[in-house]
Amino acid sequence: MAVAVAPGALVSLRGCRARLAAACYAPLGPRWRLPGSFTGPQVGWAIWVRGWTPAAGGTTLRRGYSSELKTEDELKVRYLEEENRGIVVLGINRAYAKNSFNKNLVKMLSKAVDALKSDKKVRTVIVRSEVPGIFCAGADLKERVKMNSSEIGPFVSKIRAVINEIANLPVPTIAAIDGLALGGGLELALACDIRVAASSAKMGLVETKLAIIPGGGGTQRLPRAIGMSLAKELIFSARVLDGQEAKAVGLISHVLEQNQEGDAAYRKALDLAREFLPQGPVAMRVAKLAINQGMETIPTKDRLEGLLAFKEKRSPRYKGE
Repeated sequence: MAVAVAPGALVSLRGCRARLAAACYAPLGPRWRLPGSFTGPQVGWAIWVRGWTPAAGGTTLRRGYSSELKTEDELKVRYLEEENRGIVVLGINRAYAKNSFNKNLVKMLSKAVDALKSDKKVRTVIVRSEVPGIFCAGADLKERVKMNSSEIGPFVSKIRAVINEIANLPVPTIAAIDGLALGGGLELALACDIRVAASSAKMGLVETKLAIIPGGGGTQRLPRAIGMSLAKELIFSARVLDGQEAKAVGLISHVLEQNQEGDAAYRKALDLAREFLPQGPVAMRVAKLAINQGMETIPTKDRLEGLLAFKEKRSPRYKGE
């Protein structure tokens, strides 16, 4: 049966839908909008829905993602093709939880990294967010408060383990920080070889505000990146830096003005990854291994003997081992 709808009622209906969309996304900021497209080939995207929100500076309607994702949609693994073949993008996609680490995301990251480390066709890995304005907000505290005391330790250990797995990937890794990177989110970025960020990004190890310490390797990797004294200052104060400040202290390699699409850091990361592609793959892997091991303390028996002799206030008895 056909139903006639008065023109005024139709306009009212559209207005209600626009107001509903605006109300849903207002907490994320006045210029926030759902992404319409990204650079490079795309596969395995989230479930598309007809979600509407005004674009910055106008009333253009844009298509977006459903906020009700299946658990397998919380991490998007894209193997780029054509001129980008060899580049793999790990995209975190938990908009409703600010891309925080929950059990499922940690499990998916571990599974993805396990596949990447043995894939000889992979040349560079980019870690990014599929959510505008957010890189990763650390551990999912809403999930964590529901855990009993016996679960918390293993959960933190799993986050640390997956961050270490990313750090130990044999190929170059780039963190594209286009938004908020706090706590474990910054530790994830620190595990990457190179970090690039938008000037509007915010980053810091803020755990001391919660009466805890960084548990994903930040106490080790931040001093190596910016020096011990400054790393202590940032951790002790739980200070949050923007992109320009992070560049000034050496926390990131490149800082860029954010673009309308909200993916300036990702585009720069993609440019860097393309620079790496022509180089010898074996040389790249060996170079990364040599650099990483060169930054570590030499694990010799003589070193341990020297420390023990100092403690015991005696002359060391070195054996050349």
